[in-house]
Amino acid sequence: MAEVKISAEIRTEFGKGVARRTRVAGKVPAVVYGHGADTVHVTLPGHDLMMALKTANALISLDIEGRNELVIPKAVQRNAIRGHIEHVDLLAVKRGEKVTVEVAVHTEGDLAPGANLLENVLNTLTVEAEATHIPESVTVSIAGLDAGASILAKDVPLPSGTTLVTDEDAVVIQVLAAQAEEPADGAEAEGSEG
Repeated sequence: MAEVKISAEIRTEFGKGVARRTRVAGKVPAVVYGHGADTVHVTLPGHDLMMALKTANALISLDIEGRNELVIPKAVQRNAIRGHIEHVDLLAVKRGEKVTVEVAVHTEGDLAPGANLLENVLNTLTVEAEATHIPESVTVSIAGLDAGASILAKDVPLPSGTTLVTDEDAVVIQVLAAQAEEPADGAEAEGSEG
């Protein structure tokens, strides 16, 4: 995963009014924490942050007034109506350090012929990976699966260096037989009389 470089400014003022003015200026308030260090309140350029967060579990190299800090997003608060980023919590990480993150599960292939339905029970898996090698997603093949088949978390192939944290017996994907439609009540009543 590529590192995204973003310049950050230290925040010294707090409160709703200050945060609102920050957002109007096209910036996003954020907090950097981790490794037992003091929490650092920063302001990030809104557009650069939005572009970085298009990648799941983005590794961000923050330039905090001359000091570089590697971070990953831990919590992103978005405006419920407009969808723009209102605040971000960033976790400081070090190269070689293992972190626990959620990665998306994608499927590939086609189910066996017939009226089968695919149910994604889990859309993400919790995994542990090196901070600089976090997978964006994992892909599992559903080719040829028939009704009643399921794929467990332990069956999902993970990249090397990545370990599963989710319960290994958790069902990730299952294939269901399509339900036949119930006959209309009127048709059923006519056939039973006589």
